[in-house]
Amino acid sequence: MAGRTAIGLDIGTSVVRAVELSFGRGGITLERFGQVVLPDGAIRDGEVVVPEAVTYSLRQLWSATGFSHKRVVIGVANQRVIVRQLDLPWMERSELRSSLAFHVEDFLPIPAEQAVLDYFPLEETLDDQGARGLRGLLVAAARETVLANVRCAEAAGLTVQSVDLTSFAILRALGKQSHADVETEALIDIGARVTNIVVHSGGVPRFVRILLMGGQDVTDAVAQRLGVPLLDAERMKQQVGQPGSTQDLAEVERTVGVTAQDFVDEIRGSLDYYSASSPGAPVERILVSGGGSRLDGLLDRLSAAIRVPVVAGDPMANLRIGRTGLDPSQLDFVRPLAAVPVGLALGAI
Repeated sequence: MAGRTAIGLDIGTSVVRAVELSFGRGGITLERFGQVVLPDGAIRDGEVVVPEAVTYSLRQLWSATGFSHKRVVIGVANQRVIVRQLDLPWMERSELRSSLAFHVEDFLPIPAEQAVLDYFPLEETLDDQGARGLRGLLVAAARETVLANVRCAEAAGLTVQSVDLTSFAILRALGKQSHADVETEALIDIGARVTNIVVHSGGVPRFVRILLMGGQDVTDAVAQRLGVPLLDAERMKQQVGQPGSTQDLAEVERTVGVTAQDFVDEIRGSLDYYSASSPGAPVERILVSGGGSRLDGLLDRLSAAIRVPVVAGDPMANLRIGRTGLDPSQLDFVRPLAAVPVGLALGAI
């Protein structure tokens, strides 16, 4: 392993997942990938509920994967994270950092002192009187939610170098895959319970939304409809679209279809909101990643609903593959799962 290395750690709702990247003259290399399934209920909607279970899973992950060190960048995405476009008076970056809480406290649902705040300027503006301003994205996360993830990592013996917004990690991992003729596109990473939507133009974020829904909602619907355990429902869900059909499978297909359409409608609503606020930069293509993106027919449903091309994103497309211990079929399986940890590791540089 040559050059510097960085580890991105994704503490998801159902899985803890991490990648180690090395950075050298030959480019960026994927050195290791690992994941461990979390006990049910350990994390709910992206927030830690049973810290001991999360810590134990992290220890398992490091023991099984053999990462070269314990310094990590972790991501955050849950219902207590706010990302919104906000215009501010123009100021130097140093002044912006020191006075941000004062400028944004009226836009927060919680006291500013209880939040972790950041602001990402996108462009300068001029008002009718010629006064300069800033237009950018405000990111606010409940401090206790962020610290809960950090404490779990530290209890597992890890050192947290920084905390990043999961949506921005996805942008780093997938944002360079745009075609030359595509100016603005949407990146959609579908997890078990949390879905990140990022609209960007040439790598510059324009719109971010976090939805508290994902692939597990489809599994839950199948389990409830057929009265079967979740493990059986997940297996049946994965059989949709495969040859052969039974009466139960036909019912599964109907249930999956209805739930998937509800999910597509939520995504379309988010993108409609973006389009209404940014008519000059319409979404021209959608890249989809995450475990939930494997649901049979989902990409076609999205394309039909939003009327733009929808393709599978590959967070490993621009990486060299090192001695990961994964064979080609295993690599293909984990590709859609790697966008968040890859983007977190890229952010370390």
